Amino acid sequence: MCGIRVEGHLTTPTLDEREGSSVTGDAATLRSRLTRGTTPLAEQSSVGDRRGLSARGARRELLELYREQNQSSQSPSPFKSLRELAGTSPGRLFIIAAVLLIGGIGAGWYSATALDNRTSALRQTISDTEPIAESSQILYANLSIADASANAAFISGGLEPASLRERYASAIATASQALIQAAAGTTKENVVVRTDLNALAERLPVYTGLIESARTNNRLGNPVGSAYLGEASDLMQTTILPAAQRLYTARSSAISDPQNRFTNPPWGVYAALGVLLAALLGADFYVARRTNRKINLGLLLGSVAIVVALVWVLVGSLLSVSATKSAETQGARPLRELTSARILVQQARSVETLSIARRGDQDKLQQQFVDASRQVRAILEAYDRAAGNDSGPRDAQRPVQAAIGALNAWDDAHAATVERSDAGDYSGATALAVGNTPDGSARAYATLDTALTKAITATRTRFRDEINTARVVIGFAGSGVLALGVLAATASVVGLVPRIREYR
Repeated sequence: MCGIRVEGHLTTPTLDEREGSSVTGDAATLRSRLTRGTTPLAEQSSVGDRRGLSARGARRELLELYREQNQSSQSPSPFKSLRELAGTSPGRLFIIAAVLLIGGIGAGWYSATALDNRTSALRQTISDTEPIAESSQILYANLSIADASANAAFISGGLEPASLRERYASAIATASQALIQAAAGTTKENVVVRTDLNALAERLPVYTGLIESARTNNRLGNPVGSAYLGEASDLMQTTILPAAQRLYTARSSAISDPQNRFTNPPWGVYAALGVLLAALLGADFYVARRTNRKINLGLLLGSVAIVVALVWVLVGSLLSVSATKSAETQGARPLRELTSARILVQQARSVETLSIARRGDQDKLQQQFVDASRQVRAILEAYDRAAGNDSGPRDAQRPVQAAIGALNAWDDAHAATVERSDAGDYSGATALAVGNTPDGSARAYATLDTALTKAITATRTRFRDEINTARVVIGFAGSGVLALGVLAATASVVGLVPRIREYR
């Protein structure tokens, strides 16, 4: 458009008209303003440059008005609207209410999730992890008992005593059942554990077959029976028991996992609830200054709810942490030590009876017995000393003291057995080793094994009781904190809504 000619005049808007023009962009109004203030055609013809400048200025004015119309029709930016809202008192109160609502529900949900995870892990320890570890311990111990009983039955000569035969059969049956229980949850474990379980399942029938061959030949008086016995014992000591020991180590380490994770308080829960409480107190202070009201019942109720949640979590978690630590120091740790002592006792008994059956390698077998006995004594005496302290385990102190006395008697009986065997009195050595004499090895070994079994049972009971206590004291804390968080969020919003309405 080069210009607008109306009745021989080129019309251009004046400066005053441009400043007073409306941004609504009404076409009629624009035309009326453009037709005001005309300039004679003769003057325009004489000043050509001014006419071109005026035309271009008119076009620029039209474009500016068009841009203003488009800008006024567009919706404002959300961030700009939020800033404008935050600049007003009701807007600030609305934002505070939204933050407290989201914060209360979020803090309650996070705290409930963290506490429920603790409870679930402790519950799983009682119902799953600990029984499987106990099965592994029973498997390991009864395999050693079976080997020692088989050796003792063999050196008895001819038809073995019914008590030894029954002890061997019972140990094999218990070990087989424990193997099935210890295999639970194998799909979640590593390849080594599965390999050990397969080795136990495959080799145990081979071992029992060799023992039956040795027993049959021994009854018939065939010397080859000792070869079968030696092969069976070697299979037990070199393949079966090491696999059972690795399995027991893997299962028992899983018991300590909950203690390693939950012996520290839930700091994240404390932080979440503490931040929420600070936000509630800060909002209450702000509302009191803006509205000149000292107390806001909604914010006060929300603050009280979070204080109750904090106290609940603080007391419950500290009690749970204390019980978990006690489960480790009074239960799990002595349980592992006493179980190791019992396994060493079974190995020493197997070595003692095998040395009489083979009548060879006496020095090597004697050294193995001495090493096992020394380790057992160190474990038992360390437990007895710790039980004398206020913080030491005391549940199995009496059985452990009885075990120490039985170990002393066994060392004396074993020394007498070795002395008779070195002198060539194999009948006397056999009578001391497997006979039912009061000063014999068999009686001392049986007393020692019984005392260790009682000690293991006592420490296991203590462990389960402490873990169960740790679970119970925080059992409902998760749901309670979630409910209190929702209550705090709701009360805060209800308390702020009336203050927001006052600005209408």
